[in-house]
Amino acid sequence: MVLETISRIIKVQLPAYLKRLPLPETITGFARLTVSEWLRLLPLLGILALLGYLTIRPFLPKKKKQRDCLINLKIQKENPKVVNEIDIEDLNSANVCYCRCWRSKTFPVCDKSHLKHNELTGDNVGPLILKKKIL
Repeated sequence: MVLETISRIIKVQLPAYLKRLPLPETITGFARLTVSEWLRLLPLLGILALLGYLTIRPFLPKKKKQRDCLINLKIQKENPKVVNEIDIEDLNSANVCYCRCWRSKTFPVCDKSHLKHNELTGDNVGPLILKKKIL
């Protein structure tokens, strides 16, 4: 029963549908189509576009799969790692490192998670280091 239905669609209904489509004889004929004629062509054009895409898809360049993506897109890209140091007089400890990669398990304090992130992605993000200014 299912095969008979599919057979009827392919042998009878599809040719009848294609015969009723307003396909112009020339390229310039497409410019003269009305809106309703374009709407009738839309399903066929969509299917043709999908088939075209599926045909060329194996030949399209593949994207590299990276677990993480870059965080730092433009700041100090010439440096292997971006690190800023700021001297602060009223700091309790000598150095405090703050996370800028958003991957630290002790966020906002840096736990050096940026090292793995940089290795995986080629990024160069590093911590913000606050230093106690010694007078």
